[in-house]
Amino acid sequence: MEMARYAVQRQGARGRQFAEEESRTRTPWQRDRDRVLHSSGFRQLQYKTQVFLNHEGDFFRTRLTHSLEVAQISRSIARTLGVNEDLAEVIALAHDLGHTPFGHAGEDALQAAMKDWGGFDHNIQSLRQVTEIEARYHGFDGLNLTWETLEGLAKHHGPVRRPAPWLASFDGRYPLELSSHASVEAQIAAICDDVAYHGHDLDDGLRAGLLSFEDIEAVPLLKTCLEEARSLNWSGHGAFDRDQRIRHETVRRVINRLVSDLIEQSRKALDELKPQSADDVRHAGRAIVEFSPEMADRNKEIRTFLHARMYRHWRVRRMTRKARIALADICAILGEEPELLPTPWQELALERRRAGNEAAARRVVADYIAGMTDRFAMEEHRRLMDLSVLG
Repeated sequence: MEMARYAVQRQGARGRQFAEEESRTRTPWQRDRDRVLHSSGFRQLQYKTQVFLNHEGDFFRTRLTHSLEVAQISRSIARTLGVNEDLAEVIALAHDLGHTPFGHAGEDALQAAMKDWGGFDHNIQSLRQVTEIEARYHGFDGLNLTWETLEGLAKHHGPVRRPAPWLASFDGRYPLELSSHASVEAQIAAICDDVAYHGHDLDDGLRAGLLSFEDIEAVPLLKTCLEEARSLNWSGHGAFDRDQRIRHETVRRVINRLVSDLIEQSRKALDELKPQSADDVRHAGRAIVEFSPEMADRNKEIRTFLHARMYRHWRVRRMTRKARIALADICAILGEEPELLPTPWQELALERRRAGNEAAARRVVADYIAGMTDRFAMEEHRRLMDLSVLG
């Protein structure tokens, strides 16, 4: 299918940081996608928390399944709007590569530990993962992804007016036009992050018993979708089977309402702007891919509800508190004594400390911790804190 004029297209692609001969069988963004899928960071997402720690149940979402759901929704919207599906997909797949173990609780702990050493932000860590930390190829560190993919990761939350030191330094070496908006494809991936986690966190909350059907009736959009699901003919289904199917039917209707509105409103914005190139979208001065004002309010209501009733549920808060304490312990011990790191990481951290660059030494420790899965972090905490466990 021919793409719209405002889509990112192969003819105008800006290449890669390190020159490579392009594939004869794949587009540049299909190649980016394949590199992300084969990366160690992507595999580690299967054991990183979305809301529930990995050992709490096999059916709850992880960062990996979250990323796959964001990618699926992104491709669908990109196809409908006539833009570059492959680019939208790879940005979606890569957007959480820098997430810590234990979800946002882990990020909070790492940010606190690194506050005097440049801080920590999982979005910047995702960019670092694909430009520095992955070590797979001859001739360069990272994955050497295309400019357009890196732009999408850097601008995940829109234009960056005051970049953090590392991002400012990288932008100085390889400018990403941080002050402008990103491409349509990157905007799609960013907003689909919200769509996906609102849908699957609602599903997981109901499955875990943290939320009930009666609870979600307090949110207008959720109530409408639940009533539609309940109105279907459920004769022949037992109570458990019926409730399980009603839960799924409700969630899929919520996602459909969000996606349908997003497509309609984005089409209106594109019709008004009449962009003739991807750069016209970047320099529009506002986001093009967005909800209608009414649906933006409904989406905000879902976010507020999930924060109040699910993310702050006492069962979730107990686990996140324990996770935050465990990661804070690991950060403190390894930050003070990098000699306790495994040999390759130890050598790198001590080399930087001997050179008088304590911030760089601490960053090595942060990279080591950020790359942990939930399971590995729990084992590492036991190895460092429990005398009965061999180091």
